[in-house]
Amino acid sequence: MKKQGKYSTSGLVEDQYMPGSGGQVLKNRLNITTKDEIDKIETELLFVVTEQLLDELDTNHCFSADGIMQMHRRWLGSVYTWAGSYRQVMMSKGNFMFAAPAYIPGLMADFETEILQKYTPCVFDSREKVVTALALVHTELLLIHPFREGNGRASRLLATLMALQAGLPPLDFSDFEQDRREEYFAAVRHGLDRNYTPMEEVFSAVIAHSLKAFGA
Repeated sequence: MKKQGKYSTSGLVEDQYMPGSGGQVLKNRLNITTKDEIDKIETELLFVVTEQLLDELDTNHCFSADGIMQMHRRWLGSVYTWAGSYRQVMMSKGNFMFAAPAYIPGLMADFETEILQKYTPCVFDSREKVVTALALVHTELLLIHPFREGNGRASRLLATLMALQAGLPPLDFSDFEQDRREEYFAAVRHGLDRNYTPMEEVFSAVIAHSLKAFGA
């Protein structure tokens, strides 16, 4: 992700970088200055919070906007002061601009009442309905992009927790994180037109790969 210059708010801590990092590492509590090290720490912490949430949440849990914020804070709170708070900076990927910060609280409130309360807990009577729920929740959360860092991973964590509610194994997104990134992001963009079919195809592939990996 990169900021569009005319929208940047460089006075905010969440938009500042560590001295000596060459603009590669956001200002953090641990004084880490290399991307490899910060990536390693974030990955390790994500694994820890995922294991915790797997133990804590059950099939009847209805996710909320506040719950997503708490997950983000638990994951990255030891690294960034702004973890678990909605971002205050504009963000884009290429020429695609995510939601403006001023709209995020309202968008997340709508996301909770119109989507999370409808599609979670993710317990449905067919695989097709599960795929639809996963695709819609995932796409809409990524379009809002509520946090300064970790939106994709937080969204995939939520998808995994929903999949477990549906009786599926932990989801393996590795193909779409590595070799099929453009296909994945194209599916997100289609969500702007409320076209979730491409993301449903992504999740169908992810589920098939995950079932195979777990021998199910």
